[in-house]
Amino acid sequence: MPEPTILQAKLAGQIVSHARISGWQIGHHLTEDSLLPVLGTSRSPIRAAMASLEAKGVLEKRPNRGFFLRKFPENDQLEEMIAGESAKDKVYLAIAMDRLAGQLPDELSENEFMRRYDLSRAQLRLVLARITAEGWIERKPGRGWAFQSLIDTLDAYHENYRFRQMLEPQVMRAPEFRVDLEKLSQLEAQQRAVRDTGYRTMSKIELFALSSRFHEGLAEMGNNRFFLQALIRLNQLRRLYEYGRPIDREWTRLVSDEHLAILTKLKAGDITGAADCLERHLTSAVRMKVIRNKQQTIEGNGA
Repeated sequence: MPEPTILQAKLAGQIVSHARISGWQIGHHLTEDSLLPVLGTSRSPIRAAMASLEAKGVLEKRPNRGFFLRKFPENDQLEEMIAGESAKDKVYLAIAMDRLAGQLPDELSENEFMRRYDLSRAQLRLVLARITAEGWIERKPGRGWAFQSLIDTLDAYHENYRFRQMLEPQVMRAPEFRVDLEKLSQLEAQQRAVRDTGYRTMSKIELFALSSRFHEGLAEMGNNRFFLQALIRLNQLRRLYEYGRPIDREWTRLVSDEHLAILTKLKAGDITGAADCLERHLTSAVRMKVIRNKQQTIEGNGA
């Protein structure tokens, strides 16, 4: 098979990233229809990207049935694919970091975005659609775009976590909480992917998505739309702050272990123990983040 084009290589990386974030199991059936909204391109390059993944042994093509997940890539293949995925996210992350650093005004026109980041209007609108879906920008009446208020200070970041400490364990302790074994299995697969290999190679975007999905997945089992909506909004507000922090990959692995311990208790029917474990997890997360922030401040000051 000829070497994949740059576009096909990028799409292959996006498919692998989507598979990991979604917690796909070996044998998962991939369809072009399901990947179209994820990849935002036409069928032909998606089909070619899946064929390139088949050549690498990641996918298996079955006669008259299509492609199925055969295995996840080896570490060297994985790093190569993630590099392609990072290129796709370059403009998105540039906008995020510029906004977090205070280098972008509260409002910008599309022309200003296009000049600053050297984008076509079609490219820009794809990026803005993603940012809009994440809740940190919205279109102004008439023309232009307005950034939304986000967590952009250390105090606000800690307040976010303290509120989550009060909210999330209580969701689990509420009488409406019901264990969903199918959802638990999906969350477990995602967290094992992080704990086993992903903590070494996953991007900030992937790690944040998986952490958010874990906590929101638990909140969904609380069967209270207001709890869930509050947590989703809290995660949206802290997104850029998390993107701006360096990744502590060993700590990321330990966090996944704590997530898996919570899921183990839920699978055993120990909801009270899981809620207590979740409370300790959030408390230790706040403590660790305070320590890391202090270290980064000292390093930033040259001490």
